[in-house]
Amino acid sequence: MKNRYSNTKKKLSSQAGFTLIEMMVAVSLFAIVMTISVGALLSLVDANRKAQALQSVMNNLNVTLDGMVRNIRMGITYHCDDANETNKTILSTRTDCVSGGELLSFEAFGNSLSDTGDQWVYWFEDGRLWKSEDARDTALPVTAPEVEIDSFQVFVSGSEGTLNTDGDTIQPRVVFSIQGTAGAEGSVFSVVGAAKRIRTTFNIQAVASQRILDL
Repeated sequence: MKNRYSNTKKKLSSQAGFTLIEMMVAVSLFAIVMTISVGALLSLVDANRKAQALQSVMNNLNVTLDGMVRNIRMGITYHCDDANETNKTILSTRTDCVSGGELLSFEAFGNSLSDTGDQWVYWFEDGRLWKSEDARDTALPVTAPEVEIDSFQVFVSGSEGTLNTDGDTIQPRVVFSIQGTAGAEGSVFSVVGAAKRIRTTFNIQAVASQRILDL
């Protein structure tokens, strides 16, 4: 009886545990599952980071456009022209442009109509929007480097003539259209080692009507 029990115990002992092949299969499956899980997690983290960066860029653009609309509404003597225009006398002249231009100048709130060198100017150049408060003697970009402007068109109507004496029935109004792309760098690297970049296109139109009644 004792020998039979001893043989059975040895037999069960020899059959316990996993074989080397079973261990290799189990480890391989675990590695595959973990690789997929970690990859999915990193993709989600990267997508969230890029979305936040892109949102920050678009917020910068929205703040810029809100400031432009507010300044234009408070201004007078709208002038629309080619982006290369620098003549201070021309920039201070009320001029419509129904066919569109790449430059808008106007007399800001509180400025003097007799001073031709204090015109506020917005224009498009080298993929960015620029602003000057002294008829383009000095200028600063108003859009972030991550925002690439492809097109900036300004349309002015009801501005020609003399303030409050032009006799028309159109209140001076500015319509501008901006097209471009905004991008944010990603943290996931491609095969060639360059950081992936997420980009989105935008097409924005806004209208600003002069607050001072001019009919």
